[in-house]
Parts: sequence; structure tokens; C-alpha cells
Amino acid sequence: MNLFYTSSIALSLMSFLLGLIVYLKDRKNNLGKQWFVLSTFISGWAILLYLVASSPRAGDALNWQYLLDIVALGIPVAYFNFVVAFLGLKVRAQVWIFGAVSAMLSILSTTTFFKVGVIQKFGFYWINPGEYYFVFPLFFLVIVTYSLFLLIRAYMTEPRGSILRSQIIYQLIAGAIGFSGGATNFLPQLFNIFPFGNYFVIIYIFFVSYSILKYQLFNLKLILAELAILLLNLFLIVNIFTSHAKFDLMLNVSVFTFIFAFSIILLRGIYKDIRDRERIEGLVKEMEVANERLRAMEQQKTEFVSIASHQLRTPLTVIKGYASMILEGTFGAINDVARDALENLFKSSEKIVALVDDLLTVSRIEQGRMMLNFETINLKGLVQKVLTEMQGEIDEAKINLSFSAEDEEDFFVAVDEKKFKQVVHHILDNAIKYTPQHGSVRVTIVDDAITNNVRLIVSDTGEGMNEEQITAIFERFNLKNEQAEYSENQARQDFDAQNLGGQAEKGTHGIGLYIAQEIISAHHGKLSIESDGKDMGTSVTVEIPRAYSPKISKV
Repeated sequence: MNLFYTSSIALSLMSFLLGLIVYLKDRKNNLGKQWFVLSTFISGWAILLYLVASSPRAGDALNWQYLLDIVALGIPVAYFNFVVAFLGLKVRAQVWIFGAVSAMLSILSTTTFFKVGVIQKFGFYWINPGEYYFVFPLFFLVIVTYSLFLLIRAYMTEPRGSILRSQIIYQLIAGAIGFSGGATNFLPQLFNIFPFGNYFVIIYIFFVSYSILKYQLFNLKLILAELAILLLNLFLIVNIFTSHAKFDLMLNVSVFTFIFAFSIILLRGIYKDIRDRERIEGLVKEMEVANERLRAMEQQKTEFVSIASHQLRTPLTVIKGYASMILEGTFGAINDVARDALENLFKSSEKIVALVDDLLTVSRIEQGRMMLNFETINLKGLVQKVLTEMQGEIDEAKINLSFSAEDEEDFFVAVDEKKFKQVVHHILDNAIKYTPQHGSVRVTIVDDAITNNVRLIVSDTGEGMNEEQITAIFERFNLKNEQAEYSENQARQDFDAQNLGGQAEKGTHGIGLYIAQEIISAHHGKLSIESDGKDMGTSVTVEIPRAYSPKISKV
């Protein structure tokens, strides 16, 4: 058997087996179906080419040639269908037209218009062409060229670096080499040249296989494993039927039985791995969808909080205003019982207004809409102002609060005064609420000449925190004492009940330090918390770059 015969048989087997395995892997995949159809046509063309070339009689060669031409006419149509499926095009009319022309030429190929008979050339039987035989290669050329044009057009429109663009490159190279080689089969009958390019069709199969492997057009790793196992078993079957001695037959049957059983176990393991991988990929996609939904819900929640907070602001301001006016005697004198109730109403409305302001701040932070109006101020004066405003809370909590800063020194910082005042208020509010009666809170401002920062340090002798609480405290809506025992808060329940519920109020709504950290970060500062543990107190440090001149700068 010469090289031409061997290459034809090898091409036939490789094409059919590769196409069949791809199809069996996913029968619902249209691209796999079209690849199987194309591979089958190429396989049929290759084996019929072998039968024509190896026929000892002209009559047999002619009969095989009739079948060869019919199958060969289907190759360009099958290739066009494969390209259409590969690119996802909707050109059903063109598919039907090309199919109809192929069928018509198949009928004509059996007449003398197409071929007169066969003659011997280069030691093989080849077509003796008829008057209109040129239509065959012309049809072949038109469809293949048009298919390559579709690939080139898709390549030009695809963005650089896309997977499809890389797949198209390999399809173009494979198509150009493979069909150029196949087209040389027209040379003996037209130009009396040996079909040297027939071997190039094998390169087409390898190129497509490589594109499958590299860019996962199909799952070629599984395909190659199945193909190797199938070829091994076929080889063993051939050995059984070609055995001459009884011992060889028994040995070959035993080996085949063992290898066949092992092949089944191996393939089952491969299929299981594939299923597991596909399940994991499915879970990953579901998680991506779920995360996208969560992001959308988070955005909706942020928008809702913003809208709701704006809507609450006006009526709360009215409630607070009227309560203040009544307490001041604007509408006449009131008795002590009514005054106590109104004072609680006023304090509660103040807390709710503060909560609404905090929620609005959180909403602006999350939406990236927090605007800062920087100006150079004396931090000492700002802290003293906040302490004065909070004196009522300090007296009510019955704690000892001390403030220290060098009298002769100013601590200028460039900040948004309103928002930084909010930061100082949240930090002091936390220290006061978590410090028991007769405990102490120490507020200190120092100038760090080494780092050129101004430090605000608030230390208390309160409940303290463990490392887990310190890590979690900067999260939104996290309450510092959410893991505390119920009994520890029992003593404050009556007081807390008068102030809109103890746990949330005590924990400053769980967003105070989150807001403080975000605002300080926007000021290029740093917020840190230290605590030696439960009942060991807490120290909060704020560092802000120092400003040397009280110049106003707005951004």
C-alpha cells in the first residue's frame, strides 16, 4: 500500500471518528452537528478516493467515481453550513440554494456532460472530464471562497483579543490549507498534474483540532481521550480477526477484554469529571447572577434609604420645632408632667433627626456623592464646641469627662467643618454611652511633629472590645455590643426604653463609626481603635494632616 492509499484511509478514519465523538458529546449542539456532517463528507470522500485509485478495473473505478463526485459536491455545502453555525449567522435561504445546486450537479455528474469515463494517470484511475466538468471545480471554488469571506468579515468586526477572533484565525488557516490541498484533485483531469496537495486535508483536521483544544470550540481533551481509546480497541479487534494460532487468538481476546473493561472505567471517570466541572461552572454562573442581583438590591436599598430619609426629614423637623416652642412657653405655660413628656419627645426627635442625617450620609457615601467643603479651622475650638453641645448628655450619663490641649497652641487642620464635627460627635457619643456611671472619658489633642499630623484621642473606661469587635465595628449597621449578655444591659432598660429602644440607641444605630471612618478617609486621615479587652476601656485615635495657615479652600 503506497503513501497515497495510506493517507486516504487515515484521513477517512480520523475525520469520521473525530466528527462522531464531537456529535455524541453534545447531540443538541448545532455546531457539533455541522462539524460531524462535514467530517462525514470528508471521510466519505477520502475512502471513495482510495477505492477509485486502488480499483484494478476501469468499470469499478468509474462506479466509485460516481459516488465520489456526489459526496465531494456535498463538502463545500457542509463547510458553508459549518461556518454559518460557527459564526451564528441566519442565512437559511443561501443554505437551501447551495444545497439545491449541489443536488443538481450530483445528478449531472452521472452524465457524459460531466465526465466521459476514467483513464489511467500516475498509476491510478482518474476522471476523463466531459465538456462541462469545469462547473464542478467552479462550484467548489465559489462556495469555499464565500465561506472564507464570511470568516474574514467576522474577523474584521470582532474586537481585538476576543476568543472568537482567535478561533476565526485558525479556521481561516485550516480552511485555506485544507481546501487548497483538496482542490489539487482537480489537477490530474484539467492540467495533468499529480494531486500533491491531497495530504494537506489531513492538516485541516489537525488545525481545527488545535483550535478546538486551544480555544475550547469543543471539549477536545475528552475527544482525544475517546479517540485514543476507540482506536486502541479497534486495533485489538483487528488483531483478533487476524490471529492465526489458537494461542494468539486467546491472548488477543484476553487482552481486548481487559483493555475494553479498563476503557469503560476510564471513560466513566472522564465523564464524571466533566459533569462535576460543568456543575461547578453552572454554580459559578448562578453565583454571578446572584451577586448581580444582590448588587442591584443594594443599589435599590441605598436609593430607598436616601428617598425615605429625605421624606422623614421635614415632618421630624416640624415635630422638633413645635416641641421646642412649647417647652419655651410660646403657646403658654404647661405643667411639670407635660414638660417631662415634651422633653422626652424633643430628645427623641433630636435622636431621630440625627439618625436620618446619618442615613443620608451613608447613602451619599455609597453613591459617591459626598461633597466636602474644605476650610482651615482650629480643631481645638471645634472639639470644645462639640463638648459644650453634648454637656447635657455628659451630665445625664454621670461620668467624668476631661479635655486637654495646650492653651497657647492652635491645631489647624483643613477639613469640612460640618462633617468633621459629625465625626467628633459620633466618637464622643460612643465613649459616653459605653462608659458606666462614675467612669471617665478623656479627650486629648496633640501635635505629632514627626508625622506632621494632629491627633484627637478619646479614651474611656467603659466596656472595652475584643479583637473581633474591633474588626467588625467599622461595618455598616454593626452594633458594638451586639454580642453582650442580656443581663449586662438589664440595669439600663428603663432608661433606654425612654430613648427609642436601648440596644440600637446605645450603639449609635450601628453606623456612627462607619461614617466617621469614611469621612476621615476622605480627609486623607486615619481612624484607629485600641482596647485591651472586656471592661478594659477603649481608645479611639483620629489623625489628620496639619494645616499651617487658616486659608479657606473649597473643592
